Amino acid sequence: MRFYTPLMAILATTALTACSGGETTPAPDAEIQAEAEVKTVTLSDVLANPRRAKDAPRDQFRNPKETLEFFEVGPGKRVGEIWPGWYTDVTAPYLAANDGEYVAVLYSEGVSEGLDARVAKYKETYADQDVYGEIEYASFWKDTGPILAEGQEQLDVLLTFRNVHNWMGNDYAQDAFNSFYDAVKPGGIFGLVEHRLPETAVQNPKGRTGYVQESYMKDLAIKAGFEFVGSSEVNANARDTADHPYGVWTLQPSSRTPKEDSDDAADFNAEAFKNIGESDRATLKFRKPK
Repeated sequence: MRFYTPLMAILATTALTACSGGETTPAPDAEIQAEAEVKTVTLSDVLANPRRAKDAPRDQFRNPKETLEFFEVGPGKRVGEIWPGWYTDVTAPYLAANDGEYVAVLYSEGVSEGLDARVAKYKETYADQDVYGEIEYASFWKDTGPILAEGQEQLDVLLTFRNVHNWMGNDYAQDAFNSFYDAVKPGGIFGLVEHRLPETAVQNPKGRTGYVQESYMKDLAIKAGFEFVGSSEVNANARDTADHPYGVWTLQPSSRTPKEDSDDAADFNAEAFKNIGESDRATLKFRKPK
């Protein structure tokens, strides 16, 4: 969906005046007013909105402005996100204000009552079209067919944040990346952020710790048909050693701890893990060949 911007309104009014034979040259004051009304909403504007008060503390770890810019999210783009959440409150308002389209790729219907409830909650949370625009919906899960329904336009950019280990754990990581390839336009971008496992560590094929090696993810994407464009260290965290007792969930925001009466509780230093912050993350960009 394309949104009717103030600039479009001005142009339409001018055209109608010309056709009616009326005054075609606006007064200088009108020109100044028209220019004042046409204002681009930036990512910085969206991030500074008081609406994000609860989410803003995560910005220092997730770097949404730099991450979205690296993935080439911009005005007029059609951008999808796999299993969206935290980022919706940034990407959807930004695109809605800049003639773009946001496609939320949610869990497929009927997988479980719990996931159906989460989908319903998501749609309720982001229903305000004055803020988020008219969000378009698509769906994705193992063995549920194409992400985009018949008639839905392919995406300029497809994003996923911290999800690769989930697809590994359910044995459909390669199928997932194949589906992502089909959903992106030729020349379009596939961007992913994932908890990063050092290349010197042993990769659990099920992704049980939540950490995944860059080489493993690059292999999945390239096998699907994508070309690797580059990586960014914007979401790196050198304090994260990726070898915690509860995997990535030992760190913020989950901050998992042992039960108080367990053998592990006495030696567990929750404050030390909290001070690490969120995980070290790979930020990888791929392109679908034209």
